[in-house]
Amino acid sequence: MRNTKCIIVHLIGKRRSLAFGSIAAIFHHLTPEDVGCTYNYLRRAGLSGGGTVVTKRAIIQQTTLLTAPRGGSDSVDDRMD
Repeated sequence: MRNTKCIIVHLIGKRRSLAFGSIAAIFHHLTPEDVGCTYNYLRRAGLSGGGTVVTKRAIIQQTTLLTAPRGGSDSVDDRMD
């Protein structure tokens, strides 16, 4: 199973959450005014260790996307308790 990073952006004023595959993808769909920070700020902010960045307009978190292995296996090894 492959680990895939996922960046979740919770837009506070709009009460909406969006998931992105990269920081660049965030700013392809949203403006710095929507997020409350610039691309360079977010790139240097330290999201890689599962960190969280909070601005006046958004909460940005990086996490790992959980997936099932390919092939339709019925056994589940990575259950969250």
